[in-house]
Amino acid sequence: MLVRRTVPAIAASLAIWTGLALGTTLFGRKHYQAPLLTKGSPGYHNPPWVVGQWYTGPNGSVVGQQTIRNVVAHAPASVQNSTNPNAATVYLTAHHYTQWSTYQPESRFWHFQLIEGGWLLALSLLLIAATIWLVRRRAA
Repeated sequence: MLVRRTVPAIAASLAIWTGLALGTTLFGRKHYQAPLLTKGSPGYHNPPWVVGQWYTGPNGSVVGQQTIRNVVAHAPASVQNSTNPNAATVYLTAHHYTQWSTYQPESRFWHFQLIEGGWLLALSLLLIAATIWLVRRRAA
């Protein structure tokens, strides 16, 4: 209604939809419900949406990835060349480094869908009402 040309209106609608989709994915969803905290990596038999991961050192403070790489670099060759993906984690745990993860479990999928569906429905109704108001205003 605002653009008055078909192709530019379609392009504007696509741009707005893309912005809403990216904004929801990158910023909105993580605030729908507080993520769960777990020591170690969450189970991958039922993969969750991992929001964040970090390590704490022997003194309990957060350490950076470079510190973790340095500790693993000084590990024995049996750990560095192991085909077991958990070998480095076991080595780090033995040296008092702990991995922490925050995640949204898969069981919250439909809850998040209802939240998104609700605010998108409210936005659609608001835009429909604004369009009807604009059409009636211009026709008068």
